[in-house]
Amino acid sequence: MTAKEKETNRSRQQDVEITGSEAVIRSLITEGVEVIFGYPGGAIMPVYDALYDYRNALRHILTRHEQGAVHAAQGYARVSGKVGVCISTSGPGATNLITGLADALIDSTPLVCIAGQVPSPLLGTDAFQESDVVGISMPVTKWNFQITCAEDIPEAISKAFYIAASGRPGPVLLEITKDAQFGKLKYKYFKCHKIRSYVPEYPVGIEKLSEAAILINKAKKPFLLYGQGVLLGGAELELKRFIEKTGIPAAGTLLGLSAINTDHPLNVGMLGMHGNYGPNIKTNECDVLIAVGMRFDDRVTGTLKTYAKQAKIIHIEIDPAEIDKNVKTDVALCGDARKILRSLTALTEQKEHPSWVNEFEKAHNIEVKKVIHADLYPSKPGLTMGEVIRLVSEYSKNKAVIVSDVGQHQMAAARYSKFKKSRSHITSGGLGTMGFGLPAAIGAKLGAPERDVVVFAGDGGFQMTIQELGTIAQENLAVKMVVLNNHFLGMVRQWQELFFEKRYSFTEILSPDFEIVAAAYGIPGNTVSTRDELVKAIKTMFLTDGPYLLEVNIEKEDNIFPMVPSGASVSDILLSQEDAVK
Repeated sequence: MTAKEKETNRSRQQDVEITGSEAVIRSLITEGVEVIFGYPGGAIMPVYDALYDYRNALRHILTRHEQGAVHAAQGYARVSGKVGVCISTSGPGATNLITGLADALIDSTPLVCIAGQVPSPLLGTDAFQESDVVGISMPVTKWNFQITCAEDIPEAISKAFYIAASGRPGPVLLEITKDAQFGKLKYKYFKCHKIRSYVPEYPVGIEKLSEAAILINKAKKPFLLYGQGVLLGGAELELKRFIEKTGIPAAGTLLGLSAINTDHPLNVGMLGMHGNYGPNIKTNECDVLIAVGMRFDDRVTGTLKTYAKQAKIIHIEIDPAEIDKNVKTDVALCGDARKILRSLTALTEQKEHPSWVNEFEKAHNIEVKKVIHADLYPSKPGLTMGEVIRLVSEYSKNKAVIVSDVGQHQMAAARYSKFKKSRSHITSGGLGTMGFGLPAAIGAKLGAPERDVVVFAGDGGFQMTIQELGTIAQENLAVKMVVLNNHFLGMVRQWQELFFEKRYSFTEILSPDFEIVAAAYGIPGNTVSTRDELVKAIKTMFLTDGPYLLEVNIEKEDNIFPMVPSGASVSDILLSQEDAVK
């Protein structure tokens, strides 16, 4: 079909009168949506009925819970760079989305979530499965809107996609009453490119750029922190060129990992509570601190009273609300990271800082000696989280998408996985949502079907969304699941051990035989407890077509260090249990 014939066909389609529910489906297709996650119910049934006729154009993934749907949409968005889409019914179906919406908002994940609602004449009557979803979701969405007539559906969906993906990305929720889904309209769809009063990106003047460049060119000990904003803005190449020209060492936040290859000589590790020793202590020694696409979260800064007080702060951030919110900046560059880095690179001088970079190397060697070597190559008989993650990363040649749930294993996965490709690390950052990992891995696999996807989960978090094994089985998704089982809620137990005199209050957890549970869904698996078994099992996992579950029994008191205690300075980072006791 020629371009002219396609345009004529599109025009004819837009002149046809259709139902609101069909308008929903057509609008999603026009926005380029290929995969949606959802769970049907009464108030969204007209949309699902319309979807029946578009099964070849849209792939619908039936999750086992609405929370699974929204987390899967997050995983899809984070890997693919597209807007994730999920659908639910009204009442409990819509309220089950709230945790995922909150997670997506704080982690800047672009989502469009569509929820059904009771017919508009019944609004406010406490009708069956009615809840004030617009009111409930307002604090955890970038925008939400209730649609009560069919004619408003195309415009609302167009706005939703524009708002979700532009500027600082985030989740949008549309609630559509049942009568609007049944209603008729003459379908016309126009892509949204601008909304009055909504400014997704601010231009940066040359004066500010020059001011930043002067600070960078004069710096003796510059240090760059990169966050997820680099990934969201597609600024990976610009960041690499900038640090290579200026010779500035760079460290990533938890969500910024994989923006720069792990083995890049200027990549000095991860920031944060369980980040690397060098990046944490050197934050309070640098003279210029450049933050790119990160929001100075408390897990990165520790106490603000002592955070980088000696440094000039340059903050590159697209969301003006984040500028000066936590850390006072000397130069604020509010705008698109890719454009700003490109301009800064042109204004900065070609430099190297060998002695300064060597200080990070010395700190790394201390951490290797005190922490890393024992984690990755333990002499004790029991298995550690670090060695499991190292072996998985090595077997995948450091090319797999690593998804993690929340807890000790999450920090180990971030510390010991290595990355050679962008958008390879998916986890719940700001909200720290247990149960995120398994459904997010579903979305990640659908967003990058050509890549290996491995999810690491603890025995606690895995059970929070364990029902999504059914989704994996039904869709035959080749998700590789590694459950690191220490028979405890590990992160809470670690805090109880270090700060609550080993009073393990309700953190020991009984779990099912995960291998048998997986087998009940027709998913092969294995359970291992020794090193010899582990190496063979990892190979089998990767060589098995389709999904696979590997349960690894690890040391019960395998702790994650380094650690910046809550409320402490990043300079007070603990390297061992002995440091914590002191």
